[in-house]
Amino acid sequence: MITEQIVERLKSIMGSEKRILLEKADLVSYSYDGSFGAYNPEIILQPVSTEEVAGIVKLANDMKIPVYPRGRGTSLSGGPLPVHGGMVLDFSRWTQKLIIDPEDTVAIVSPGVITADIDREAQRHGLLYPPDPSSSHVSTIGGNLAENAGGPRGLKYGVTKDYVLGLEIVTPEGDIIRTGGRTVKNVTGYDLTKLIVGSEGTLGIITEATLQLIPRPQATQTMMVIFDDIIDAGKAISAVLTSGILPSKMEIMDQASIQAVEEFQPIGLPIDVDAIILIELDGHPIAIRDESEQVKQVCLEVGAREAIIARDEESAENLWKARKLVSPAIVRKKPTKISEDATIPRSKIPEMFRRLQEIKAKYEIDLVVFGHAGDGNLHPNIITDKQDKEEMKRVEKAVEEIFTAAIELGGTLSGEHGIGTMKAPFMEMELGEAGLEMMIRMKKAWDPNNIMNPGKIFPETKGQRLVLVHD
Repeated sequence: MITEQIVERLKSIMGSEKRILLEKADLVSYSYDGSFGAYNPEIILQPVSTEEVAGIVKLANDMKIPVYPRGRGTSLSGGPLPVHGGMVLDFSRWTQKLIIDPEDTVAIVSPGVITADIDREAQRHGLLYPPDPSSSHVSTIGGNLAENAGGPRGLKYGVTKDYVLGLEIVTPEGDIIRTGGRTVKNVTGYDLTKLIVGSEGTLGIITEATLQLIPRPQATQTMMVIFDDIIDAGKAISAVLTSGILPSKMEIMDQASIQAVEEFQPIGLPIDVDAIILIELDGHPIAIRDESEQVKQVCLEVGAREAIIARDEESAENLWKARKLVSPAIVRKKPTKISEDATIPRSKIPEMFRRLQEIKAKYEIDLVVFGHAGDGNLHPNIITDKQDKEEMKRVEKAVEEIFTAAIELGGTLSGEHGIGTMKAPFMEMELGEAGLEMMIRMKKAWDPNNIMNPGKIFPETKGQRLVLVHD
């Protein structure tokens, strides 16, 4: 409970009362994200220094008040939702530090910096920050670090955790510690940096990050491969990746997503197909020209109808624009979009496509499939209307079967969106009882008073199940 006395103490910690929000309209604005559910916080704080965060957390720990770190609210898993009230710490105003050190090839950033801005600044020095989540133009680096975000380039370059050299964090007891550093190699003790990245704000609050940058590729080449059967598209992915060529991106769009894009903003995609794969190669211009022809031949040999190599940068950008338009395009049919990211081994992609087709027919739902096919990180999206309770009940069952299918095929609940509230009921399905208990022990050791983003990752009751609609 946030009392007047606590508010007064917070005013003494914060440098400005203007960054303390208590109005009802503000509380409602911070009650939701890009997933499901709405939970009003009791107060919103907008810190812009590590000292402010440490002071806030010390007070919260003493008073056992829940603390919910938040970036721009783009989470698709409920990551920042204040499910137990308490304080929301909004880091979107903390953007003061974005330093590129070209000699050490690192970036040092504040948690509220927009992710795409890091790569934009790195580009001025001929460098690249590889992680590129689809929301990078609006999401904060702090949120990406908390969720261990991925993106299309994850196939070749990995995800966020692969580029974090060091962190400054505030612990649940309000202490300030540093993990890692500025060196590429660091094997001193436990790797706390990797533990914090992807912990979804449940173990501490990231207040600064040191990120690894790499040389920017000299050139890129894009192609579109067309398939009459989405199962053949899945086979083509494995064929390309075992041919000795590693693309930087391999993105898939099924027929429903292609048609939605063409109805939303016609680009010239073929609509009489079952799927297309967009492939990007990067490297030396001469090398990627040769690799493009090899990839084209491999795809044709496994059943592709056609493989079209983009003739110039403009046509390549047009193809990637189509991929980015999928999300806004598919919600024109119905207002509610449930975006999942169950990830499977690449060899199981054809079988996962088959299972998804069965789930779509069984529950009579609008299921659209697109995503980062090269690393098995598919995005089955269900388009529905949350006001239609009967359909939502079918959707709940479909989502559960999607997760079950992924686990049975040797996959995982999440490739990049995180667990949050949406996938907490399924954690034991993947980790087993002992594995889940080990994670819970780690949480208790770091955060004995359970103030740091409580209600996330772990199911709060035995046998908890996904509920998208309440009677």
